[in-house]
Amino acid sequence: MTRVLISADMEGATGTVSPADVEAGTPRYERFRRLLTQDVNAAVAGFADAGADEIVVNDAHCGMDNVLIEELDPRAVLIVGRHKPLGMMQGLETGVDAVAFVGYHTGAGEQGVLAHTYLSHSILGVRIDGEPVDEGRFNALVAAEAGTPVVLVTGDDLTCRDAAQYAPGCRTVTVKTAISRHAAICHTPAVTSADIRREAAAALSSPPPHPTARPAPHVVEVDVDSPHLAERARALAGVEPGGPRTVRMETPDAREALRRFRALTWVIGGGREGDWT
Repeated sequence: MTRVLISADMEGATGTVSPADVEAGTPRYERFRRLLTQDVNAAVAGFADAGADEIVVNDAHCGMDNVLIEELDPRAVLIVGRHKPLGMMQGLETGVDAVAFVGYHTGAGEQGVLAHTYLSHSILGVRIDGEPVDEGRFNALVAAEAGTPVVLVTGDDLTCRDAAQYAPGCRTVTVKTAISRHAAICHTPAVTSADIRREAAAALSSPPPHPTARPAPHVVEVDVDSPHLAERARALAGVEPGGPRTVRMETPDAREALRRFRALTWVIGGGREGDWT
């Protein structure tokens, strides 16, 4: 039996370029959650074409309730809602043979459409064992620890270029070419759906080798844009100063690193100030 997990983010979905495209409550968001669902359906169809027996879609963007279940391919099941223990990687713990990142994006401090790491601003960079990581690379470390390969990544061209480094041999689909943080040359949904379906089928038919997990423990470092956010973060047990705007923590494995990093973002996010002059 072959089981596939699709982790579905939104900033890297077909056509998205503006914060309003991915923020719940806006007319543009309602339009683009349909396009996100189309990207996910294309991946589901491709994996099913290649013989997947079970396909689990984990809604991984913001409130984690973006994919339209009424339009989801019935060959998949959907994990929806917040406060999941593994966040963007929920479903991995059930045992899967392959992971796909659909609608992913580049990280904080990097070029790319809607680039960020968990928070839209305030976090300037994240490193694990001294290596810069974005959400895709972080989640791939967690998958590697479980012995599960990342077989497909979709997003803008810079996201796909990054994926080739952290998941060698994975298939990628460039749904848009980044011009700036809020502009891109976008392919139409008809084109991206066909491309995603084709590459998903190919990814499962000839997956990359199982990854080797990075030796543990891990040191996670997070740079923020204000000293007061670093001070807030240090209120968490095990979080130490790494500089005026940097905090660090040592974790026993990648899964725990992800869990504690998510808690760190909640604390940092709660201390962000509104605009003022």
